[in-house]
Formats: sequence, structure tokens, C-alpha cells
Amino acid sequence: MQLRYNFRLYPTLVQRNALARAFGSARTVFNDGLHARQEARANGLPYISDGDLSKRVITQAKATSERSWLGEVSAVVLQQALADLNVAYRNFFNSLSGKRKGRRVAPPRFKSRKDNRQAIRFTKNARFALTPGGSLRLPKIGDVPVRWSRVLPSEPSSVTVIKDSAGRYFASFVVQTTDEKLPDADTEIGIDLGLKHFAVLSDGSKVANPRILRRAAKKLRKAQKALSRKEKDSANRQKATRAVARAHARATDTRRDFAHKLSTALIRDNQAVYVEDLPVSGLARTKLAKSVHDAGWAQFVGMLEYKAKRFGRTFAKINRWFPSSKRCSACGTVIERMPLHVRSWTCTCGATHDRDVNAAINILAAGQADRLNDCGAQVRPGHVLAPRREAVTHPTPYMRQAGLSAL
Repeated sequence: MQLRYNFRLYPTLVQRNALARAFGSARTVFNDGLHARQEARANGLPYISDGDLSKRVITQAKATSERSWLGEVSAVVLQQALADLNVAYRNFFNSLSGKRKGRRVAPPRFKSRKDNRQAIRFTKNARFALTPGGSLRLPKIGDVPVRWSRVLPSEPSSVTVIKDSAGRYFASFVVQTTDEKLPDADTEIGIDLGLKHFAVLSDGSKVANPRILRRAAKKLRKAQKALSRKEKDSANRQKATRAVARAHARATDTRRDFAHKLSTALIRDNQAVYVEDLPVSGLARTKLAKSVHDAGWAQFVGMLEYKAKRFGRTFAKINRWFPSSKRCSACGTVIERMPLHVRSWTCTCGATHDRDVNAAINILAAGQADRLNDCGAQVRPGHVLAPRREAVTHPTPYMRQAGLSAL
């Protein structure tokens, strides 16, 4: 399995300027390649192949006075920018033809120097290296100090240098990891995700919703007000913009840290984890959109999925149309409707349920049933012999006249 390991970079002023040149050069090559293909299509010319496009926007462009400064950065950075364009086109064409499943992919768009995120990628042939002193050596940039928070499990195959909206620099290493199977656990868990409680487990425990964005709202409001008072295109406005970005970055990092810790604990302590496949994109268009985005369900479920695969655990999603809240976990009765304000209810069998705990128990049962069925176990009831009058075809008058017996 390939994973990304992110580490904070602290480049010097000279190195930041060199990175800015690399960001700009990669962005220019991407935009030139996109413009060349769009122009060829408008003129009715054939699609420009990857090799011809590389010669035109990199090799031949370096020989011109307008693009001679492309030679100041590593050639690998330019080639990788063009590779990103080619991947974007392939995804677009595969989406049109139906080879790519899921939502329709839009065609590539031009990149702007005002984008909140800038990135360049170095592969092995760029000869980047990790120095004995703990720095990251990048071609034509130098040895950039790195804040190492953990050890890389293997030699990285590539590194992406990222500058985010808050002005922070990161190195994202792609490494090959081996599956680290954990000792078998005796428990399995079903998880019901929500807004009042972030997660309710089938064992009855509840995880409070941290509401990270709501808690940071006061600081964000203050930073946004300060930004609104600054004159456009001024240095103070740029400082205020970075302050707003840093406030959002702190909330994002806190949410990611919370999701990592909770998903790791659930995967470590349970042999199987089952969650409901929530329609996050649909819920994000309702009046609960801000709370849904603040919860970060998709990020949390994605962490559960890849960690289960890495550590030898079972993970499954339950169909979103499964009536987990309306089904009695004791007798299986499904009530007709249950509004959101109903948090507890009593079934006709006499069992009283907490809405969320009951849903988590049903999710666990549905996940176990699906897993056993996938393994070939007998889930449906076995065949039962029917009475004779139901198992035969009785002869009709026509069949008696024709001398035919019942089948």
C-alpha cells in the first residue's frame, strides 16, 4: 500500500524565492500545454500527443526569449506539471466514455498564481535526497530544514512540496508500506454518525461532536472583520488574508487530528467496523450544511477504510436506505416514520430504544449479515418441502382428454 507522509518545511528567504520560481514555472507549463490543446481543438487539428506537447511547451519554449527562465528550475518539476495535465485530460475523457465511475469530471482549467494552494513534485530521477543532517535536498533549491515528526517506513518514491493558503510549506512523501496486521480482537462495532453526537457505537458509548468550526467562529469572525476593513491590494490586506487563512488552517488541523485519533482507536480495538453510507453531498445542500461540513464524516470514514485495509481489519459500509433508526433491534419491526426530534421510542414488543444506539446496533447486525453472506455462510432460511398440492400441476380437462399426466 502506498501512503503519504506529510512534514512541515521551514525554507529560508532565498529558498522561498526559489520555490516561488518553481511554482510559477510549473504553473506556466501547465497553462501553456492546456492552451495549446484548446487551440488545436478550436482549429480542428488532431489532439496533441503527450510527447509532442512536452517538446513544444518545455524543450522548444526554453529556447525562446519569452520562456528562457524555465531553465532556472528543475526539468522534472516541469515534466510533472505536464503529467498532471495529461492525467486530467485522461480522467475527463474516461468520464465522458463511462470508463471512469462516479460523478462527471470537468475538463482541465487554467491555474492562477492567486490560487490558495501551490505545489510542485519531484520524482526519483530528480535526485532529491534526505541529508544526514535531517534536511530535504531539492535540486536548484538547496537543503530545506524539515520538522520530522516520525520516521519514514521506506525510501520515498516522490516528494511534493506544497505551500498552503496560510503560507506554510509541507513536504509530502509517497512511500510503500507493508500491511501491519494487528492481533485479532474479539469485538466488532457498528457506528452511527450524527451531528448531536459525532459517533454513537453499538456498545452504547457516545463520542461527543467537537464542533471545531463552531468553537473557532469567534476568532474567525474577528479576523474576517479585520480583513474587510483593509484597503484592496495593500500590504495590510495581504497580512489580514494570511491571518484568516491561519485561523481556518488551525480548525482544519484540529479536525484532522480528532479524526485520526478516533479512527485509530476504533480500528485497533475492533476486528470489524461497520458504518452507514451517508449521502454527505446531499446533506451539504440543506440547512444543516455548515454542521455537516464541520463534522467531517467523509474524512473520518476514509481514514477508517484505509486503516482497516492496512492493519488487517474488516470494514464495510451499510446501504444508506437501510432503516437503521426505524427498525427495532430486538424484534426487527420497522415503524412507518420517525421524525428527527424523536430521540427515544418504544416498540410494540415492549423494548425501549435510544434512537442512535438502536441505529448503531442495527448497522452492526446488517454488516455482520453481509459479511457472513460474502463468506458463503447460509443466511437465508433453508429449503422446506412444500405440501403436495402446491408442488404439482393438477391436470386440466384438456390434459385428461389428451392423455397427459400432471408434471
